[in-house]
Amino acid sequence: GHTTGPSLNNDKLYKFAYSAEVYVDQVKASLQKSAGYRISSGVDVNLLWRNPDNDDDQLIKITIRDVQVENVNERPAAKNIFKGKSTEKVIGKEYLEALQRPIVLELVRGKVKTFYSYQNEPGFTQNIKRGLASLFQLQLHSGAAREVDISGKCNTTYHVRQDQVTKIKDLDSCEIEKQGFSSHNKILDVSAKATSATIYVLEDSFIKSIKAEENYVLLLNSRRKTGAKIVSKQRLELKSVQAGPGLIAGKQVASIIKTLDSSYVAVPLVAEPVKSECRKCPSLSEHWQSIREHMYPEKLSKAEAARSFLSFIQNIRKATKEEILQIIRSENKELLPQVVDAVTSAQTPASLEAVLEFLDFKDASASTLQERFLYACGFASHPSETLLKSLTAKFKGDIANEEIRETLVIVMGALIRKLCDREGCKLPAVVEAKRLILSRLEKARKDDNVRMYLLALKNALLPEAIPLLLKYAESEGGPISNVAATALQRYDPSFLTKEVRETMNRIYHQNHKVHEKTVRTTAAAIILKSNPSYMEVKNILLSIGELPLEMNKYMLSMIQDILHFEMPSSKIVRQVLKDMRAHNYDRFSKTGSSSAYSGYITRGPDVSATYSLDILYSGSGILRRSNMNIHIFDRNAELHASQVVIEAQGLESIIAATPDEGEENLDSFAGMSAILFDVQLRPVTFFQGYGDLMSKMFSATGDPINVVKGLILLTDYSQEIQLQSGPRASAEFLGGLAIDISGGMEFSLWYRESKTNVKNRVAMFIAGNTEVDSFFIKTGMETTLEAETTLDFISTVQFSQYPFLVCMQMDRVEYPFRRYVTKYESLPSGRRYTARRGKAELLAGNEYPLHQENSNMCRKVFGTKSDSSSNWF
Repeated sequence: GHTTGPSLNNDKLYKFAYSAEVYVDQVKASLQKSAGYRISSGVDVNLLWRNPDNDDDQLIKITIRDVQVENVNERPAAKNIFKGKSTEKVIGKEYLEALQRPIVLELVRGKVKTFYSYQNEPGFTQNIKRGLASLFQLQLHSGAAREVDISGKCNTTYHVRQDQVTKIKDLDSCEIEKQGFSSHNKILDVSAKATSATIYVLEDSFIKSIKAEENYVLLLNSRRKTGAKIVSKQRLELKSVQAGPGLIAGKQVASIIKTLDSSYVAVPLVAEPVKSECRKCPSLSEHWQSIREHMYPEKLSKAEAARSFLSFIQNIRKATKEEILQIIRSENKELLPQVVDAVTSAQTPASLEAVLEFLDFKDASASTLQERFLYACGFASHPSETLLKSLTAKFKGDIANEEIRETLVIVMGALIRKLCDREGCKLPAVVEAKRLILSRLEKARKDDNVRMYLLALKNALLPEAIPLLLKYAESEGGPISNVAATALQRYDPSFLTKEVRETMNRIYHQNHKVHEKTVRTTAAAIILKSNPSYMEVKNILLSIGELPLEMNKYMLSMIQDILHFEMPSSKIVRQVLKDMRAHNYDRFSKTGSSSAYSGYITRGPDVSATYSLDILYSGSGILRRSNMNIHIFDRNAELHASQVVIEAQGLESIIAATPDEGEENLDSFAGMSAILFDVQLRPVTFFQGYGDLMSKMFSATGDPINVVKGLILLTDYSQEIQLQSGPRASAEFLGGLAIDISGGMEFSLWYRESKTNVKNRVAMFIAGNTEVDSFFIKTGMETTLEAETTLDFISTVQFSQYPFLVCMQMDRVEYPFRRYVTKYESLPSGRRYTARRGKAELLAGNEYPLHQENSNMCRKVFGTKSDSSSNWF
């Protein structure tokens, strides 16, 4: 009549053979070559007591004996780390004794009601016993239940067929204290999948055998070939049933336990967090000395710089504030910016306190370090509320350098967005920072201040800021209207309502006032991106031909790009083009040099990357705006990896040309603005005003201006995993970028030619380490990927004739790509087994084929210069 739980016979000793195995390997690999280990032992089980009032309430005693630790796969003697070592040597005497001390379970209807063990036992051995005890929990009827075992409180489903029971545990549902974090953007993150199944075979109403298997699979979203799996298997098999000790009489569980051993206490069945101490680990300063040489500025486009940066972050995360300050205070000027990058990226309370104590915002001479600190905050992978709170406090205090003040508020905008994306919009620090930016924007009178708060909103992307951005886009002059419009362009199309489109239509068609070309073209781009109506598209097409010279060509190019690249609005554009008034030769044959073009950099099974390049000129042939974007996306997410915009205005006077309508009074200006990994950076000015331009032109060396240089932590994933067999596993993936972006503009009045050059030099390093830690042995796998590449973007303009000649070139040099996998097993004594495999390849360079018109122009430009024609086309 025992229908609810397994039942043991009186006066019997059940002798089982038990094994727990752990494997760590690449996702698709077979387990025969995995790193791992096996713990095997005998397990004796006997019934101590049965409740006289309820047959289904039993106390059972479980004893582990004859423990062995061995390789999970056959290894030759030379590679066997256990060779010649007794179990006592491997595990340690006191741990082995603890492991072999019996535990007692109270089973009520097959579920573990109480787990009795010894109080001061080491966490590691206690967890191994919890893993064994959890196996004895099962129900004998099909159905779902919420159960507590070593993995926490989990949703569990049972399927019963005759003498076989299958238990499926939903590991994602388990309530257990979790430690770890993930990256802000899904593309840069890691996805994890976990499964657990146990099959019981019963005989004579008790367990004959148990097979349990638990799998964890971790994949790098950006390259799903790179990942790791952890497999944990448990087996319990009945070997014999012998005569055993008799039952203890009594009514109360507590008195039975006391009679048995007064040292027993009820202990939670859920695993306790444990971590083995690191022996022989270098101190933070020792580690810094070993990597220091790779961190000099001139080495920042090498993969070794990114690797050192990541290992430094890992060590900073274990360090105290004092240890961190010791390095910051003793380092020289050349290396300090890289140290600040790493300390800020570590994102621990100690590292934040250290860097804030070191940096003095009242000191104008240290602005380079302050800027590096702020950008590292902007790129933070999992920013805390404390970080935003600290920056808000700094912003309210004294800041010596105006540019740092601007950068600070722009970065606050980026942090607001990241915290809001993680359901943190209602946190006090976020509410305060939002209020500060919005209220100060309303009160700002100086253009520079208005621009600064608008740039912060361009990062924050708050839905409540849209009405303000519309107001500034429509009513203000050039630069401010431009920032407000480009901020609106960054919003998801779902926020671009009818009201937004109406305002953009008024700007584009100049219903209320004359606007600059740059703002009008941005307005058109917003309309075409936000699910436009038939009439809106038709009106834009009808305007082509009535616009200033180069703007006609630009808008035409934008429409053709939408069709060629199959963008969301291409369907409605095709419908409108069936109307001959909108689609005729006169409209579609406009000449000019401006253009807009999109293409793929790479299309892969996991992620794809696109580039878009658009260039707008003034009627006299001088660059007004060049805009280069790189977007990375997968099935579920998108990342604006980079944007480099070079803008110029009011330069007509240099070549004695006539400015376009509405642009007669513009001040001479050229500058550059960049977005990197979804964060808008502070714009850089090349020159402002005619005098500044002239002095720079005559002293111009054509040397590029550095826009961004530094180290960025992109992928930052760390998770602790409790295996149901007892050990703790950890998975850590870090991806870093060493980056050097520079841009320059050369002018030659003699050749009537201008040249802009943007050079992106990038080195990437990704390291994944998946490890199972049983304190007496660690086993795991390290995966590394590294690459270094340069992307050059050059545009040459010859304005000695009209339409002037423009040649754009975008190329990537060939680059090395290396990947390595190292599997290891190691004992605390230092004995270690490693197996390393790697592959290095040289990936071909690529000249991106922009559009046909561009290729034709490049032939003309370089045809006039015989010496360089051979290099290019």
